[in-house]
Amino acid sequence: MVREKWRLVKNQLKQDIEAGVFKPGDRLPTEPELAAQFSAGRHSVRRAVLELSKEGSLSVEQGRGTFVEAAPLLEYAIGSRTRLRRNLEAQGVDISGELLSATQVKSSEKVAHALGLVPGALVIESRRITYADGVPIAFGASYHSAERFPDFAARRDVLGSTTQAYETYGIRDYVRAETTLHSRLARPDEAKLLKQHADSPVVVISALDELLDGTPLSYKKVIWSALRVKFSMSKDGI
Repeated sequence: MVREKWRLVKNQLKQDIEAGVFKPGDRLPTEPELAAQFSAGRHSVRRAVLELSKEGSLSVEQGRGTFVEAAPLLEYAIGSRTRLRRNLEAQGVDISGELLSATQVKSSEKVAHALGLVPGALVIESRRITYADGVPIAFGASYHSAERFPDFAARRDVLGSTTQAYETYGIRDYVRAETTLHSRLARPDEAKLLKQHADSPVVVISALDELLDGTPLSYKKVIWSALRVKFSMSKDGI
């Protein structure tokens, strides 16, 4: 029973979070304070906090403390007309993003094949991170032909929407041609960007968008926080 004390601490903390004793964004009492509150050793408290962090209920920020995770679990519908902003803003969250980098690189064999290019052809690699109510939920890279879309990243960054950026090129509609996804544990750099525990899962999604006539538009690979977003498949998307 002594060895399982951390489970009792974890369950009580989880109940307090669900009951609203600790609200999203609240900072938990310090480790010594929690140990005194639950008549438990600091090791048990530390283990309980660790497990709740892995589940996504808590966020441990070095030098600041432990906070109740504020991000809601969002649902992302994947379909033929998948649109990130429409998917998520309809759930009452503010979606924002940041362009991390945009560089012209030689395409890998995989990217070239997806875009119908010769391996090594120049593409624009745009790396972005996406936030929901200020909390990071995803980051990744998208690839466009450098010849056809030389300044796509800049237009996307100014307009704040992939759909609107395409419209500036005269493209009024496009569809999701292919989506593959799998889950795994986050790598250290991914966990850091997503501000989640290193032992928590992510969902890796690779996707190809194309015109209605089948002409490839973009290939992307995005790392999503599995703690903050769940996915569903639909015939037509949103």
